[in-house]
Amino acid sequence: MASASNTIRAYYDAFNAGDMDRFLELLTEDVAHDINQGERQVGKQAFAKFMDHMNRCYREELTDLVIMEGPDGTRGAAEFIVNGAYLATDEGLPEAKGQTYRLPAGAFFEIRDGKVARISNYYSLPDWISQVGGSN
Repeated sequence: MASASNTIRAYYDAFNAGDMDRFLELLTEDVAHDINQGERQVGKQAFAKFMDHMNRCYREELTDLVIMEGPDGTRGAAEFIVNGAYLATDEGLPEAKGQTYRLPAGAFFEIRDGKVARISNYYSLPDWISQVGGSN
């Protein structure tokens, strides 16, 4: 059985490589995705749709990755820096003009059978807004 750390590392390696096929292969069919300051979405199809939207609006690379794993290997966490560019205006957010940002973030994971069954992402939306020059 793959450890939570190995699964989480593979997840972020695929993200950074822009390999959405591999990225989505690392999810369970019923994956629960807790969007930062948003709703919970369930299912790989919903996650893929979310990622299509994110990849249209943002270009991001994650650096300074630190992964932690629980003692039974079914849960883990990651802390990292999001280095991004805001490419297309996202509804309800400031206008995109190619602004860049650097944002500390974290995520909590539940791992089942070597795949991500839950991911909960956290970052400071007010910090992001201030970095891209928004006022809302």
